Amino acid sequence: MTSPDRHPDFGARGRAARTNRPGRFERHDREAVSDGWDIPEDVPTLRTTVDLERPRSVITRNASPDVPFDRSINPYRGCEHGCIYCFARPTHAYLGLSPGLDFETRLIARPEAPEALVRELRAKSYRPAVIAIGTNTDPYQPIEKTHQIMRRILKVLRDFRHPVGIVTKGSLIERDIDILSDMARVGLTHVGISVTTLDPEVSRAMEPRVPAPARRLQTIRRLSDAGIPVRVMVAPVVPALTDHELEAILEAGAKAGAQAASWVMLRLPREVSELFREWVEEQFPDRAARIMGRVRSLHGGRDYDPEWGKRMTGEGPFADLVRHRFAVATRRLGLDQPLTPLRTDLFRPPPQAGDQLSLF
Repeated sequence: MTSPDRHPDFGARGRAARTNRPGRFERHDREAVSDGWDIPEDVPTLRTTVDLERPRSVITRNASPDVPFDRSINPYRGCEHGCIYCFARPTHAYLGLSPGLDFETRLIARPEAPEALVRELRAKSYRPAVIAIGTNTDPYQPIEKTHQIMRRILKVLRDFRHPVGIVTKGSLIERDIDILSDMARVGLTHVGISVTTLDPEVSRAMEPRVPAPARRLQTIRRLSDAGIPVRVMVAPVVPALTDHELEAILEAGAKAGAQAASWVMLRLPREVSELFREWVEEQFPDRAARIMGRVRSLHGGRDYDPEWGKRMTGEGPFADLVRHRFAVATRRLGLDQPLTPLRTDLFRPPPQAGDQLSLF
C-alpha cells in the first residue's frame, strides 16, 4: 500500500478532501492500491505542518473585471479550514503540492509579511486603494492564533491609515476588535463574514475546521456591537444542498447586526471539481447526482465556466431564481445597500527615524 499521507482512507479524519492527488503541473500521479491487509483503526490523523516563507513583496495585484478590488494580501498559503469548495485550492499546485489534503495540512506562513508591507507602503510611487484580505485563503485560520501575522499586518495598516476590507469565516477576528474598531471609526475598514449554511452537520462535513454557523453569527454580533461594519456573505450557495437556506441565512445575519449582504454561487475551478465530486458522492450519495446536475446547468453543461461576469453567479433559470430571491430578501431585511466606501484620503506613512520634520 502507498504511504499513509497519500491514501484516501488515511489522515482524512477531520478533513474535507478525500484524496491527495498531485497538482496539474506534476509529471507523475499516485494511486492507492490495497495489498489485502485491513487498514488499522489506530492510524494517526494527518497533522498540520507549517513551513515559513520570506516574501519580497506581499501586495498582490489583479485586474479581474468582476472583483471590486485591485490588490490583496495573503498572510498564509493553504488553509486549515479545509473547505471542500475552496476555489483557492488550485494555487497549491504552483508550490508542487496537492490541492487536496496538502492544501489543508501543509501550510505556509509568511511571518515577515508586515515588514514587507511597510516597505511597499513607504514607496514614493505607492498610491492607496482598498487592500482586500481573505479573498484567497483565510487570514484567521487556526494557525493565526500562533503566528499572529494578520494582527501585525493590521497594526501596519492602522499606523499608515490605510483602508482594508476583510473576508473571513474565523471567529479569531474578535481578538483584533481593538484595532478594527479604531480603523472603523474613521472609515478605514469593514468585514465580510461568510455563512454557508445554518446546519452544523452540513457545515462540519463541508468546512470541517471552520467555527460552527452559530459561532460565526455571534462574531457578526460582536463586530457590529464594536462599531465595525459587517456584511453577511452567503458564499458559496451550493445548489441542491444549501440554496434553500438563502433567506434564513440573510435573516440570521441581519438579526446579528449585519448591515449589508452578498452571495456567490459555488465555483469548481480546476482540481476543485474532482475533489468536490468525490466529497459529495461520499457525504451525500442520495443527492450527489442532483447537486452536480444543478451545478452543470449553471455553466453550460460543465462543472465550471471561468468566464468573467458569469463565474461568480452562473447563468440560466436557477441562477436567475437565486438572484431574484436574494434581491427580495435583502430588500425586505434592509441589507440591499452596500457598505459605505472606505476612505483613501487619510493615508499617511507614519514618521520614522531620520525623517525631516514638517514646519506645519
